[in-house]
Amino acid sequence: MELPVVSDRVRLASYRPSLPLSVANAKEPSGAFDESSYCQCYGDGSSIASLGSAPTGYETLDAPPHYDFYANTEVWGRRRRFRPSLYQLHANFENDTRPPIYEETTGEQIKGGDSSEEDEEEQKEPPPEPTRFGWVQGVMIRCMLNIWGVILYLRLPWITAQAGVGLTWVIILLSSCITGITGLSTSAIATNGKVKGGGTYFLISRSLGPELGGSIGLIFAFANAVAVAMHTVGFAETVTDLMREHGAVMVDRTNDIRIIGIITVTCLLAISMAGMAWESKAQVLFFLVIMVSFVSYFVGTIMPASPQKQAKGFFSYKADIFTANFVPNWRGPEGSFFGMFSIFFPSATGILAGANISGDLKNPTVAIPRGTLMAIFWTTISYLIITATIASCVVRDASGLLNDTLSLTSPSNDCVGLACQYGWDFTECINNNTCTYGISNYYQSMSMVSAFAPLITAGIFGATLSSALACLVSAPKVFQCLCKDKLYPLIGFFGKGYGKNDEPLRSYLLTYIIAACFIIIAELNTIAPIISNFFLCSYSLINFSCFHASITNSPGWRPSFRFYSKWLSLLGTICCVVIMFLLNWWAALIAFGIVFLLLGYTLYKKPAVNWGSSVQASSYSMALNQCVGLNHVEDHVKNYRPQCLVLTGPPSSRPALVDLVSCFTKSLSLMMCGNVITADASPSAVDQASSDSHVSWLNQRNVKSFYRGVLTTELRSGVNMLLQGAGLGRMKPNVLLIGFKRNWRSDTPQAAHNYIGILHDAFDLQYGVCVLRMREGLDVSHPSQSHVNPAFDAGPESINTTSATSCIQTSTTSTIPIEVASQASTVFQKKQGKKTIDVYWLSDDGGLTLLLPYLLTRRKRWAACKVRVFVGGDSDKKEEQREEVLALIKKFRLGFHDVEVLPDIYQNPQPGNVHQFENMLGRFRLDTNPKQDCDSGAARQQGEPWMITDLDIERNKGKSLRQIRLNEVLQDYSRDAALIVITMPVGRRGACPSTLYLAWLDVMSRDLRPPVLLVRGNQENVLTFYCQ
Repeated sequence: MELPVVSDRVRLASYRPSLPLSVANAKEPSGAFDESSYCQCYGDGSSIASLGSAPTGYETLDAPPHYDFYANTEVWGRRRRFRPSLYQLHANFENDTRPPIYEETTGEQIKGGDSSEEDEEEQKEPPPEPTRFGWVQGVMIRCMLNIWGVILYLRLPWITAQAGVGLTWVIILLSSCITGITGLSTSAIATNGKVKGGGTYFLISRSLGPELGGSIGLIFAFANAVAVAMHTVGFAETVTDLMREHGAVMVDRTNDIRIIGIITVTCLLAISMAGMAWESKAQVLFFLVIMVSFVSYFVGTIMPASPQKQAKGFFSYKADIFTANFVPNWRGPEGSFFGMFSIFFPSATGILAGANISGDLKNPTVAIPRGTLMAIFWTTISYLIITATIASCVVRDASGLLNDTLSLTSPSNDCVGLACQYGWDFTECINNNTCTYGISNYYQSMSMVSAFAPLITAGIFGATLSSALACLVSAPKVFQCLCKDKLYPLIGFFGKGYGKNDEPLRSYLLTYIIAACFIIIAELNTIAPIISNFFLCSYSLINFSCFHASITNSPGWRPSFRFYSKWLSLLGTICCVVIMFLLNWWAALIAFGIVFLLLGYTLYKKPAVNWGSSVQASSYSMALNQCVGLNHVEDHVKNYRPQCLVLTGPPSSRPALVDLVSCFTKSLSLMMCGNVITADASPSAVDQASSDSHVSWLNQRNVKSFYRGVLTTELRSGVNMLLQGAGLGRMKPNVLLIGFKRNWRSDTPQAAHNYIGILHDAFDLQYGVCVLRMREGLDVSHPSQSHVNPAFDAGPESINTTSATSCIQTSTTSTIPIEVASQASTVFQKKQGKKTIDVYWLSDDGGLTLLLPYLLTRRKRWAACKVRVFVGGDSDKKEEQREEVLALIKKFRLGFHDVEVLPDIYQNPQPGNVHQFENMLGRFRLDTNPKQDCDSGAARQQGEPWMITDLDIERNKGKSLRQIRLNEVLQDYSRDAALIVITMPVGRRGACPSTLYLAWLDVMSRDLRPPVLLVRGNQENVLTFYCQ
């Protein structure tokens, strides 16, 4: 077949994959699998290629890039596309089989038969679309309204009088710097992926993880609830002052504020619960009212001052007034820079009002950065301008009395205050501190200056109510997301949503109750500092989230907003923390105390969430750097740790082996559970080898261990892969632990030979080797579970899992997903009491036989056990040898004081036991005929290396008798021990057949009630009595 050339103008579109009709109708064609007839399809039946394309030899299962392959949600009206798996692309399908069209589904799979009717039923009207907002209405206006709160109208002139224009600008710019840096950090975090509902909590928790995210989520929701009270009290304060001016008083000023505040917050709750659409319309109305009030104020500053306004301290723009008001004039208990800052800062904390409703924005990644930064810029400008204008027009003190004019007869030298230059004498009230007007005394100064005072009052109403409404919406939204994540108990009740917008009505009621409790305080200057520390704490963590995500260099940190700096974020974090303690050190301690308390709870509970946080990335980076750093550290015997590779198969199948090794490796050294799956490569086999259920089982058991599964066709080669490939750098195993093969006599000789071959492979690779044998066996898996490793420890319950064709099969593939197994209890989990650990140090292996019992006694459950060390010796030098061994052990500082010399270990065993040992080997004895050629026997042994000849028996007779005798000694001395640790003999390769070696291990450890641990080090020192 000739390929078309460029001049032929062949359209490449004709070679795109097309969908046969049989696949479009979800009917499986007959015949073998053909890749050209299989491709991913849309919900409407069309293929990746356009319909009508002619099938060609270029058709492929590969799909071009598409949004659906990376999304977690579906688009209404069509089925979601799925990327073909690697197995589908490269596997060789046989026996006329074909993979399913969809590997992952969301409940709308292509079904066989006539599905057109079902599709018609499904293609009904789409679900109602919830209200979504753009960056102007959803973020910028909302943030500006929240920033232009009660402080702007009621406290900014007073703060200007206290701190002066210069320091007030410093306060404003410092606050704006903190909020601006936080805005940049928020923008970076918000553009690093798709943002959902939950606002600030969502941003922090998905960046720093649930530990810090959960704690700051609770604090931020609480701070917003208290902010509702602050803004509502500001509104009630204004209404109360208006009522008092007209002689209307209900009870007294404090109780009037409480009554009006409760009524107001109840009305705001009704608006909030009506839905986001109504709330957004109310916010737009409030914004227009504030704009009109600003116009009224600025017009009022340029209008000529009437006598009534002059009596209250307003003289229009005067350079002298600005100069006098430029310097500070501290008064009262709050009269300090940080006192003023603590009162002003809550007015700048509305920058997250837009981010808090991230779930209601059309495009949060665009709206949050643009709207937040624009709101910070314009509100900062407005604060600076209002501060300068009010300080240029109004003096600090005025009486408000029209009679306090400066008469021609009174001496001007006696007049006190700047108003004397403009014909007014406020000396009496200044000297007596009874002035009721002026920016130092009159909170409604902006209303007095404006062209039309009711418009300022309306602006105060709009600012306070809009800010209260924004906080009343933000707190429940944040709290609802926190409740849905189920990080803390007893709060899930408040996470339930209602309606198309998933409104958290229960959270609204909780916020209402909190706000009502703080409204009872009825003092704005008391409430404002309370929430300053909570907001500063939130901002510090937002900045730290951005810094931490940047410093970890995680490939997943790719914010589309580029105008941020990690060092600027760190500076913002430090500034927030410092200012917290400068404002109120005990409130800062309380805030951080709450954070650390909630952090400790989350760390203890370890919620089952995985958000790809920067903490995870940081953990990886630190672990990687530490592992690489170990390459520069040479091994030393003083730092030796038994790093164990444990051949458990699925860890849940041999919990005793896991528990024993965990006793001397937990928080001390490396433990790795190895699982060899003997099967051909397939998705199900790979899933079995790498299933997360194994790690979950270890975590549930509180075992600090890694898990590694390998897929191979033979057990021994798989173990060899683990022996050579497990670990990282110097963090690699040096001790192999394996269960004793109990069924070696009933299993095939090849299985026994491979089992001993594993031990020889470990010795070749300079591993220490330990074999654990328990009377009841190690394997607790059910017979129906075929994914076990019978060659590691095949008890009677698992004999039927092997077969003649696959005698060492460790597992078979299955399409059923592996679930986390139950937690079976073992003897190694129990407290051992005052029993003994009997150590038979019969051969020097470098000290591993002594080190492992010592590590066991460092655990609480083994601490009360007495360690007895048994050694072989001569009867006539028994005491002398005991002292020598005791002196050596004392130099090792192990704390073992009980040493016994066993001279009878070298005696001949009982004939009955010898006869039983010979019967054990009967099946594997090689019949030799002296008349035959001696080469034929050698050739047969070479083909069957597990067979035992008479020469092998004779050559290893002494060792065999010693193992038989050792079992008799164990029966006499260690019948009631908690654990028996024995130096494991080594069978010489070529001189000792594998079945004979296995018989030694069997006969020396059989019929013993305590668990038996056979230990053989790699003949290198693991103990030393030197200090260097």
